[in-house]
Amino acid sequence: MPMTENPAQHEQHEQHEQNDNESRPGAHRRDKSVQRRRVLIGGGTVAVVGGLAAAGLASADPVKGKGHKAKPSKSATASTAASASASATSSVCTLNAEVTEGPYSLDGALVREDIREDKEGVEVQYTFTVVDTANDCAPLADALVEIWHCDSLGEYSGFVGGNGHTEDDNGTFLRGGQLTDSDGQVSLVSIWPGHYVSRAVHVHMRVHTDVTLTDTSYTGGEVIHTGQLFFDEDINAEVQALDPYSDNTTAETQLSDDSIYDDGGASSGLLTLTALGSSVSDGYTATLTVGVDSFS
Repeated sequence: MPMTENPAQHEQHEQHEQNDNESRPGAHRRDKSVQRRRVLIGGGTVAVVGGLAAAGLASADPVKGKGHKAKPSKSATASTAASASASATSSVCTLNAEVTEGPYSLDGALVREDIREDKEGVEVQYTFTVVDTANDCAPLADALVEIWHCDSLGEYSGFVGGNGHTEDDNGTFLRGGQLTDSDGQVSLVSIWPGHYVSRAVHVHMRVHTDVTLTDTSYTGGEVIHTGQLFFDEDINAEVQALDPYSDNTTAETQLSDDSIYDDGGASSGLLTLTALGSSVSDGYTATLTVGVDSFS
């Protein structure tokens, strides 16, 4: 189990990280050349373009959650409409940006659909579609899609105390993953993340291939994609104003000021959100098509 950081260490680390990024743009990127590359595949033609030109092309159609009737909010409706238009040509996909896994990753995630445990917050029902850009964007089956993120107070399991709060730490809350099906799809359930010093609200993601499942986890395999997921800034502001998020008094960084997100839309991890009800507290579905390169 990694050692717990105290609040002072965490704030010092984050401030150093932020200052370092201001002097070295893109320093968090695992491979700057990969981050700036967007591969569009359609009708047998391959074109390499940069940044915003591919924004939104990787968004999947919204999926209704079980037992819920979706009623899109205004901001979610706009995002969904753009996604539906972009998704009309199923032969087009993008290679998602590769970014740092951050300082709070742990090995051996639990394989499960619901990663919330006893954590309270606004429900998020994720549906990811993983496609292989190395294989004409065919769905990638049997890939383990793993996510992890902080709780409403900005604390990560295994590192509680890093955002200045005291709570129980079992090392597993808000961490987990599932295997994709034959259509490359996987569903996970969690809560909307809180925030912590110097970063906009986000979720971490890894895609593994060739893993061997155990009773509750996995062994072996290869990580072929490491990315981060981001949320609409306006909807996030509404969520962070709710209980229990409002108990988190640390400064929040807006998406437009984040050191990782590059305003690239879906190809940079921006999720398509659809409201599950008439209130923000009813939760959201969050969808994204994740373009990976199995030969990388």
